[in-house]
Amino acid sequence: MRPDDWHLTEDVDDFLARAGGFLRSRPGLHVMPLTWTARLRARGAAAFGVEPPLFGVLEQAGEVRAACYRLPSRALVPTPLTPEQADGLAARLAALGHSPPAVSADDGTAALFAEAWRRRTGATPTPRFTRLGLYRLGALTPPDPHPAGRSRLLGEHDLDDVMYWCGEFARATGEDVSIDADSWAGTRYADKTYTLWETPDGTPVSVAGMNPVIGGQVQVDVVYTPSHLRGHGYAGAVTAEVSRAALAAGAREVVLFTDLGNPTSNALYQRLGYRLLTNWSAYDFTRDQLAT
Repeated sequence: MRPDDWHLTEDVDDFLARAGGFLRSRPGLHVMPLTWTARLRARGAAAFGVEPPLFGVLEQAGEVRAACYRLPSRALVPTPLTPEQADGLAARLAALGHSPPAVSADDGTAALFAEAWRRRTGATPTPRFTRLGLYRLGALTPPDPHPAGRSRLLGEHDLDDVMYWCGEFARATGEDVSIDADSWAGTRYADKTYTLWETPDGTPVSVAGMNPVIGGQVQVDVVYTPSHLRGHGYAGAVTAEVSRAALAAGAREVVLFTDLGNPTSNALYQRLGYRLLTNWSAYDFTRDQLAT
């Protein structure tokens, strides 16, 4: 393939006109570009930084073979690539002066692009410590035994509760984000719906969130139980409720990411019927060693 087989654009509508069908053909595996292009269209490109986003589509023989996107100051996120496709993308980006600070993708693709970027630019790729697993729901299996209590869907009048739980989740996961009434609309948490699990006396003990249905899939995102309340089945119960709601909303695929270094959460999701779709990793590129 030739590097210029990669069509690059800053226009999200142009990108989706070319690659939308390809992305929707494997919605679970393409959860990241589907989710973030939907956010860009809803909020506008300026919501994510001064610089424009970047999108890429690999078209050969009239068919889309791969795609990628990058938000300002964030990692490049490609769909699964072959070695030749990864090298062609690296060559195209380097030739046009683009310098992604990182790459985030399935394990194989992330490693292929990191090596191709090193060859093309001289950058040093450093793997991030945390590796993720992307899980896809098969047959939903509710927890048994089921913890006492009930689920409660949070609405617009519950914004203070939503921000509290999302802030606790962000702190627990080490995410560098400010969550308050002024910043809320600009966070990745704002476009989700949230469900609490409450004990019989109404005490909230666990939360789970989910993105809207996008391209036929729903991502369950934000599952959190305070450390002193774990081990009672609350996270399993609320995740099952949210997963059921995603299916009821029409999702063909329901997916979630989990830290592969956390055996408890991985085992929980597998008991609920989730199966590993792919491993996910990221590499940071050292900017001061980029070739000139």
